[in-house]
Parts: sequence; structure tokens; C-alpha cells
Amino acid sequence: MKIISWNVNGLRAVLRKNFLDYLDAEKPDILCLQETKATPDDVEQLWPASYTTYWNSAEKKGYSGTVIFTRTRPFHLTQGIGMAAHDKEGRVVTVEYEKFFLVNVYTPNSQRELTRLEYRQQWDRDFLRYLKKLEKTKPVIFCGDLNVAHTEIDLANPKANVRNHGFTAEERAGFGELIKTGFIDTFREFEKGGGHYTWWSPMGGARSPNVGWRLDYFLISTALRPRLKSAFIRSEVMGSDHCPVGIELK
Repeated sequence: MKIISWNVNGLRAVLRKNFLDYLDAEKPDILCLQETKATPDDVEQLWPASYTTYWNSAEKKGYSGTVIFTRTRPFHLTQGIGMAAHDKEGRVVTVEYEKFFLVNVYTPNSQRELTRLEYRQQWDRDFLRYLKKLEKTKPVIFCGDLNVAHTEIDLANPKANVRNHGFTAEERAGFGELIKTGFIDTFREFEKGGGHYTWWSPMGGARSPNVGWRLDYFLISTALRPRLKSAFIRSEVMGSDHCPVGIELK
């Protein structure tokens, strides 16, 4: 089973670029998109009929939003995490399968002046509680743009970004709590070195010299580790300021 995650920075925009070609080439069993900036009514259904889509769109038009494309229909769909303070921005969509829950998440950005850092910290705590509640029933896979580079090797210029959004001590600690409570950063199971990024600033031509950040992840419950075959980054795929990331399960 191949599962892909991609922050497309606007589904309508990426549909005008290479989205359908990428989908045809990659052929994921499940595809999780973030920052769709759309509702189902905003886009023409151009993707193959073999995929069913499950959406969670923000109340605010053209903002945030998540969607899951899947070949296998899930048992159950949940939009949001069950907290009104968090669930207006379309940031989480969860589907339940026989052997696991899959959670697609677009984590709030702390903003350039860290104006949303306090909210982000509350989000991290509440989202972790949501994951652990699911995990009491069956193992969890969650993926998406987590808007944090966990360690210094997860961005090209760590020293210059110590107090910048996405690399504050608070955000990194929030990610650390995911690891402490038993979730596994799948990419780091296969690759321990630096230079592997999933987002590049669209300003200044940062992508060509690979001056990037690893902001997009797949994490899994420990119980699923024996099924994990691979984890990868598709840095060659264009169309967004992020690139797709993925895992394969036995």
C-alpha cells in the first residue's frame, strides 16, 4: 500500500499544472492533500473514478483545507478533532480502515511575527490528545504539513532560523512530544542525514540550490513499524512550494 501526502498550495492552481500527470504516474492507493484552498464545488472532478474523495474545507473561502483521495472506501470519516476552537479551518480529516486510522493534517503556521505561536502550542497539545485517543482503538498513521523542522538537519540554515516560525523551540518541542509518546518519524527510519527537504521558499530561487526545510511528514504508531517498507520524498515533483512525501506499507 502506497500513501502519499502533498501540500499543494491550492488545488485549483495545481490542477492547472501537473497534478493529474503526477497522480497518473505515482498511482497512490491513498493521497492526502493539504492547503487545498477549495471546496468540492470549486473544482471540476478530473481525477480517475477509482478515487473517492473526502473533504474538510475551511469556513473561510480560499483558505487552508484538506482532502483524502482513496481507492478503498473507509469505514468512517471524521472532520476536525472535535474542538470548536480548532475545527473552523478545515485542517484535519480522518478516515478509519480495518487495520488503522489515517489522519491528514495541515498544522497551523505560527506566522512570521509569531503572532499565532501561543495558539499553535495549544493546537499541538490538543492534536496529540486526539491522536492518542484514536490509538486506544487501533494504530494511527498521520501525515501532512506539520509546519515545523524538527531538528537542525531538517533545514538548510538552522542557525539563521532559530527564532523564526517553523523552527522555534516551542514548535520543535511540540513535535518532540509526538516522538516521546511513541509515534515514529518514518523518513528517519531510513535516512539519518541532512539535505532532504519538502518545502522551499518561492522567493529567491531557493529550490534550485536546495535551500529548504523538511516540514512534511508521515508518522506512525509503533505497532505499524513492522509493516513499514519505505518512506520517501519526491523532491523532483513540481507544482507547489512543497513536494510530495510518502510511505509504503506491507
